[in-house]
Amino acid sequence: MNASLVVVGAGPRGTGFLERLAASLPLLYGDEPLDIHLVDPHPAGAGRIWRAEQSSLLWMNSMAEDVTMFTDDTVQQEGPVRPGPTLAEWSGLDARSFPSRRAQGAYLRWVYEGAVAALPPNVTVHEHRTRATRVGGPRAGRQRVWLEGRPEPLVADLVVLALGHLDAELDPEQQELAHFAERHGLLHLPPAFTADSDLSAVRPGEPVIVRGFGLAFVDLMALLTEGRGGRYDADGTYHPSGREPVLYVGSRRGVPYHSKIGYTWTGERPPLPRFFGPAEVDALLSRPDRPDFRRDIWPLIDKELGFAHYHRLFHAHPERTAVPWADFEEKYAAADPAGPGLRALIDASVPDPADRLDLEALDHPLDGVRFPSYASLQSGLRTYIQDDLTRRHDDRHSVDLAVFLGLLSVYGQLQRIGDVGGWWHGFFSFLASGPPGPRLRQLLALSDAGVVRFLGAGVTVEADEAAGDFRAGSASVPGQWIEAAALIEARLPEPSAERPGSPLLQALYEEGAAAAETGLLQVDPADGRVVGRDGQPHPRRFALGPFTVARASGAFTRPRTGGAAFRQNDATARAALSFLRDLACRPVSA
Repeated sequence: MNASLVVVGAGPRGTGFLERLAASLPLLYGDEPLDIHLVDPHPAGAGRIWRAEQSSLLWMNSMAEDVTMFTDDTVQQEGPVRPGPTLAEWSGLDARSFPSRRAQGAYLRWVYEGAVAALPPNVTVHEHRTRATRVGGPRAGRQRVWLEGRPEPLVADLVVLALGHLDAELDPEQQELAHFAERHGLLHLPPAFTADSDLSAVRPGEPVIVRGFGLAFVDLMALLTEGRGGRYDADGTYHPSGREPVLYVGSRRGVPYHSKIGYTWTGERPPLPRFFGPAEVDALLSRPDRPDFRRDIWPLIDKELGFAHYHRLFHAHPERTAVPWADFEEKYAAADPAGPGLRALIDASVPDPADRLDLEALDHPLDGVRFPSYASLQSGLRTYIQDDLTRRHDDRHSVDLAVFLGLLSVYGQLQRIGDVGGWWHGFFSFLASGPPGPRLRQLLALSDAGVVRFLGAGVTVEADEAAGDFRAGSASVPGQWIEAAALIEARLPEPSAERPGSPLLQALYEEGAAAAETGLLQVDPADGRVVGRDGQPHPRRFALGPFTVARASGAFTRPRTGGAAFRQNDATARAALSFLRDLACRPVSA
């Protein structure tokens, strides 16, 4: 029997792993026969999220020039660099446009086909357009992967799980809301991927409470407006079709994610990492107890992002500073990241408070802000969104782009630490992974047209048994409520070890795989091996992607940014090939 490898999930992460496998296979494995089985019910390359069968109204959240599936010399990897085109270069699309997900799916399919073609003749690839339901087998022997609708399992020497974003079973709150909706004939759509949600039951003109103001909401907004025949004219005004509902949207923050930055970098880049790099992570990992995020890690991150911000301010806008950069840098470096001296230094060196970085204030823009009515809230939020759009497209505020680069650097370092809690990922997404500027301009137009109305921050949703409907209130307009017969949770399912939406992952946990407190699968950050509750990595099982504690900072990698996902893919591919090579030198257990 040939050596064999099963990859569960043939979307972007499975494709990236396959590309890295092809790059290192001739040197590490040689010309022994190898069977690779790819298991995914969706088309290989595009996978579920980027499949062609979805609305053309759904966009990528990255510009075409910022998406690549190929390594370059900035990636810290052992495998060979195999350069290739960005999405913009391959497709011919405007480099600074936000392509449709269909366009990205076509690019991913091309990358996948190229990775398969790059494999040598001794490797055979088998595609299985179905779901994997369970992985079993002894640590020291071949693994068995059961597929939906197939009585006999695939037998494999190694298994790589590249499951992508996963569903989850309803938590107790969502179950209660679902039962309430069923009893009263209401509509309740729980957390899900918007492209997969059935929105046909959302009735024209009816009020809909929407909880969630991130990217899932942006998709929902597009599908329930343009997707129902509305249109924007040349000056951006929205003309309703009459088939739209009225979306009352709110969230914990009460505001949409910050707009994508609409200008390019010029001049000197901040030298990152500076205060949160490999040495600092080594020190944190050497502690006898696991570091606490808020106490031990966050002060270093705050100082690192501050360094990126002030490096840019002093170099690109020195007229807005009061001391020479060299003096500021020396004192900044010496200051305790958690002490009062750092704040005093910044206050003395940067005269305008608007030029100072306050990450806590950025995370809670409506904290303590109260509006006398929903009408005044609408006006206040429109001003906030317009101000954000203006700032994010004005390079006089290029400190924002420097902080973005700092966030990418920090995320790469955090992957060595593993799970640091869900707050960090949400904070990163709010600052660095917001919608394209045109989407926020559409949001403003929909607000002007009365199709979207804002609820504010600290939103709470209740099931009103007496009235038989849902009602929502917020801290922004205390004591006032919106009633509706429809509730949509515009957010992705939270990962859960107790309620995973994947039967395969459920079986792994039942067998002994470990989960972090956030519900993400524990893996060895060095090579992606699945870690058991005994703390030991499984020698024959690997996992890559957003369902693991080693999730990367975004769906795709920007060119020449180091590519943490590329580094992970390369390390896992080389570990798998080394294992298979060594296995070929000894008898194989059945």
